[in-house]
Order: sequence, then C-alpha cells, then structure tokens
Amino acid sequence: MKEIEIYTDGACSGNPGPGGWGAILRWNGHEKKISGGAADTTNNRMELSGVIEALRLLKEPCSVVLTSDSRYVCDGIQKGWAEKWRRNGWRKADKKPALNSDLWEELLNLLAVHQVSVRWIKGHAGFPENECCDRMAVAESQKFRG
Repeated sequence: MKEIEIYTDGACSGNPGPGGWGAILRWNGHEKKISGGAADTTNNRMELSGVIEALRLLKEPCSVVLTSDSRYVCDGIQKGWAEKWRRNGWRKADKKPALNSDLWEELLNLLAVHQVSVRWIKGHAGFPENECCDRMAVAESQKFRG
C-alpha cells in the first residue's frame, strides 16, 4: 500500500464569506499542490474541502498521514464525531443538526477506502507545509473578493 502524506488548510475571510483551501500531497519523493475555493462559505467547509479534494486524487487505497491544524476536522475523524452524527441521522448529541453533513458524508466515504491516521498541528506555528497550505487557501479566498 502506498504511503502518502497529506497536509491541508482552509481559510475564510468573514465566516461566512469568501474562502479557500490548499493541500499538499507527498509520495515517494513527489509533491503535488492543489487548491480551490468558494465565494460564500465557512472556514470549516474549506478545511473539510481540502481534505476531501486531496483524498479524491488517490487512485487506489493508500496509507495516509493527514496533517491539519483544524480541530474540527481532526476531532471529527479521530473522536468519531462524524460517524456518530451519521448514525444519528446527521444530528449531534444535543439533537441539533450536524453542520456540513454533505462534506462529512463524502469524507467518511473516502476514509473507508484509505487507512488514514490524523495528526493535528498548531496553525501559524512555523510548520512549512501548513504555512504553504495557508498561503494557497488565502490566495484562493482572495479571488472571490468583490
């Protein structure tokens, strides 16, 4: 099984507002950078989108180390929150609707294909890959500013 490193970050100017995401995929000495954005979105949607778009690029089941500064993404995966929300009809423990269920559904389906371990890092703390993903995400968000 191929071992892939994925680094992601999301950004939003206003929340909601124009947003972007960036991701770096590394495998066997190769590196690919991808990014995208949306005109009216939230930071959490952009964080999720970066992970989803990176995993979508994998053409076969892989062993993935996912590095993100998003507690929402990392905890949603590691602590099983998203799985619980799905089992409960996309409702949280307090019976309120889980946000971003469309993206979580897509992410959970991708996670079922790959062996993904999640690593949380502090954002804006000098991790070069995180800083690069942040720059890509911010640049994408700026494309949607009026």
